[in-house]
Amino acid sequence: MSKVAVVFWSGTGNTEAMANKVAEGAKEAGAEVSLFNASEFQADQMDEFDAVAFGCPSMGSEELEDSEFEPMFQSCESKLSGKKIALFGSYGWGDGEWMRNWEETCKGDGAVFAHDFVICNNEPDAEGEAQCIELGKSLA
Repeated sequence: MSKVAVVFWSGTGNTEAMANKVAEGAKEAGAEVSLFNASEFQADQMDEFDAVAFGCPSMGSEELEDSEFEPMFQSCESKLSGKKIALFGSYGWGDGEWMRNWEETCKGDGAVFAHDFVICNNEPDAEGEAQCIELGKSLA
């Protein structure tokens, strides 16, 4: 059984809703899943999991949340080489630039993507929820 971590930050609950669907998909596919708020996760935990899903909404001028999520994520970057990951998040404006930039950062760190990133405009609709479930299944 694979072990999957779903690590997220959510200000409005939209990215949290996505995280719950990612966890649901991974569980459906047989994984042991641990759900973490960004403030609860440390870089040294990366080695405990076969795969990690990171979720963060777009903030400011299309960037990661900078007080909790980004510092946690930056501390994990040295552990991304060869690690199976997936990215997800919500946005209220823009065109997804923050996610494309984040994906490029992860590729540069040597991460192995299990699934294309998933973004939802505000709260996830039925299609967004289904994409999150599929993302979760791909990590299992």
